[in-house]
Amino acid sequence: QVRLVESGGALVQAGGSLRLSCAASGSTFRINTMGWFRQAPGNEREFVALIRTGDSTTFADTVKGRFTISRDKDKNTVYLQMNSLKPEDTAVYYCNVVTHSGSVYWGQGTQVTVSS
Repeated sequence: QVRLVESGGALVQAGGSLRLSCAASGSTFRINTMGWFRQAPGNEREFVALIRTGDSTTFADTVKGRFTISRDKDKNTVYLQMNSLKPEDTAVYYCNVVTHSGSVYWGQGTQVTVSS
């Protein structure tokens, strides 16, 4: 089992920045990728970014150039740095972990609200 706890969500003005954190505990040695998804009201959950064990990254087109993802392996924590935030970035952001065996774990979510 892998447990995930997100933090860092807040209300911010358009153009501002936020950094989300997700701390993993439990069987962290099983972790392959760590990433973020988001879900806005009335929408499906969508992919935002991920980082692999070798530190390669992938981003959704909607956040490329504005968001970065990083990982502190010693702390088993993944960070999502969000810059130049837009109102359409408003959503609940969920941390996601996929293990080497393909098991998927989710955090409880953290609210990000961007005001115009």
